[in-house]
Amino acid sequence: MKFKILVVDDEPDVIELVRFNLENAGFDVISAESGDEALAKARQGSPDAVILDIMLPEIDGLEVCKLLRRDAATERLPIIMLTSKAGEVDRILGLEIGADDYLTKPFSPRELVLRVKKLLQRSKEESVPRDRYEAGFLLLDMSKHRVTVRGRAVELTATEFKLLALLMQRRGRVQSRDQLLQEVWGYERLIDTRTVDTHMRRLREKLGDAAQYLETVRNVGYRFAET
Repeated sequence: MKFKILVVDDEPDVIELVRFNLENAGFDVISAESGDEALAKARQGSPDAVILDIMLPEIDGLEVCKLLRRDAATERLPIIMLTSKAGEVDRILGLEIGADDYLTKPFSPRELVLRVKKLLQRSKEESVPRDRYEAGFLLLDMSKHRVTVRGRAVELTATEFKLLALLMQRRGRVQSRDQLLQEVWGYERLIDTRTVDTHMRRLREKLGDAAQYLETVRNVGYRFAET
């Protein structure tokens, strides 16, 4: 079964370029040229991933991303932002509201295809329940609720364990502080994000050498390094 990709852009030439390269790589492609159309097709067309431009008529791409993340049916849909806005502020904003990756125009079609494949692979891995996550000399065992570094047990609080588990499960993907507050702490209404930073500092101290895998993404949040 082929993966289906929703390509959203108000420039027909861009859609055709992306469609050509994705279809040559074995994907099915559906498209939308406005924010409203993108939301409808994301909800009804059951795509496996979305390539989403920021500059769209009616509803811009950032708002589309935000609405998809708020909908239970699409909250885990992989999203790559594709835009001519290359500024750091726009990149950070896209990641903060839930985009998984970011490419600026002009882009390499080959790189785009590779990023789509990588994102789908991560999504597939996350959908399969696992008991153990490993990275170098760091091991997290879900069933035993146990973390070891070079074979030595590390005592973590329940929150620290949940935080580390989520980051390892989403290896390579940036998790904003707001996302972590919602998914680890269960806060519906966002509070002081320094809560996340405090727990990350303690977690790093406890992990010692293995703290190298926990990367800070400036002004956004945290990511577990790909190894």
